[in-house]
Amino acid sequence: MTTSTPPSASTGRRRFPALQAWRVLTGAQLALLVGGLLINIGTFAVYPYLAVLLRERLGIGIAQVGVILGAATLVQFASAPFTAAFAERIGLKRCLVLATCLYTLGALMYLGAMDEPALMVVALFVSCGAGALYSPAYRAYLVQSATAEQRPQVVSAGNAASNLGIALGPVAGALFLREPALLFTLSTALYSALMAGHFLLRPERPPEGGQPAVEPFRRVLHDLARVPFAVTALTHYLYMQFYQYLSVYADGRLATALYGTIMMGYSLGLVVVQPLAARWVGQTRHSVAMAIGFSFMAVGMAAFATGCPAGVAAGAAAMSVGTGVLFLKNELEALALSQRSAAVTFGQQRLAVGVGALLSGVVGGTVYGLFEQAELLPGFWLAVAAQCVLLPPLVFVATRRLSGDKSMASTAV
Repeated sequence: MTTSTPPSASTGRRRFPALQAWRVLTGAQLALLVGGLLINIGTFAVYPYLAVLLRERLGIGIAQVGVILGAATLVQFASAPFTAAFAERIGLKRCLVLATCLYTLGALMYLGAMDEPALMVVALFVSCGAGALYSPAYRAYLVQSATAEQRPQVVSAGNAASNLGIALGPVAGALFLREPALLFTLSTALYSALMAGHFLLRPERPPEGGQPAVEPFRRVLHDLARVPFAVTALTHYLYMQFYQYLSVYADGRLATALYGTIMMGYSLGLVVVQPLAARWVGQTRHSVAMAIGFSFMAVGMAAFATGCPAGVAAGAAAMSVGTGVLFLKNELEALALSQRSAAVTFGQQRLAVGVGALLSGVVGGTVYGLFEQAELLPGFWLAVAAQCVLLPPLVFVATRRLSGDKSMASTAV
């Protein structure tokens, strides 16, 4: 005798496909989602305002700030393939605990930077090192037991939890921007609690058939899924210009609380878009997802040129849709094409993020400075919008030809 799913339950899943992600998660994975949420609240209460804080406290120009931010982000993401291999050696749980210890140390150093402003740069690099350890282990822990069919829902659930933290973080940062000592004190307390919480996390399940395969450090970049890697780098090159320089552009144009609310709305949009679109994103071709995602990014960048609250809000909404599609599809495509472990694959993708962030910091910061000197800052966003239109097809076609990877025609993960 067979049993069937009650009509009401199946109808609910069809109407709310994003809810399927929660059905396949274990208690340990749900606990980790809460940890990822809180980690990003602490991180993004500070990060969006670092350009302003560094500029004010160190007395340097925006081009130098861009180089510092780009270099620190590159350290975080460029080391991710190696930290992913490291996580496989010591275990995902131990890597997560170690990462939260570094997050706590970084928050303490930010607090000490109230008297020694240069220490803020060191704290930035320590926090980026913590992120390099945390992110691949976090993502690998979540997908370790997911089937190929479940991956879009599980990955989108992990991203949704992270993005909710990103949404709430800038609001908290805006509230304490003029009182950074209190902000860093609260973040230190938060990371200390998370350190204890991750210590209680259930260890990851051992793979069937024995001990897990350990990737040699010398092979962390072998069998790279080149097209997803290149598209991820391009996505974050464009995205990070929005995230790093919009706060500087909005300073004096928008109230700080309003800017924080808009950035919260951007991240909340990601929380909604990715789970709802997970099934479609998993089934559609990479090229189609790129066309849709980068088109929305171009519209968003152009809207920022208006400089008015309505334009900035509309631009953030368009960016939410565009980046929501691209972030998820790039990760799923990398998992589908890669022959490596999930941890190493995510590490390779984090390296791509770092390459894009470095380009954004160096190229974007320089270009922003040129437009600022010419007193034509709206033109900066129009220039970035043009890049959203022109660069994706060039990068996609060129990388596909170089890789010779015919499996890019695959439509499912």
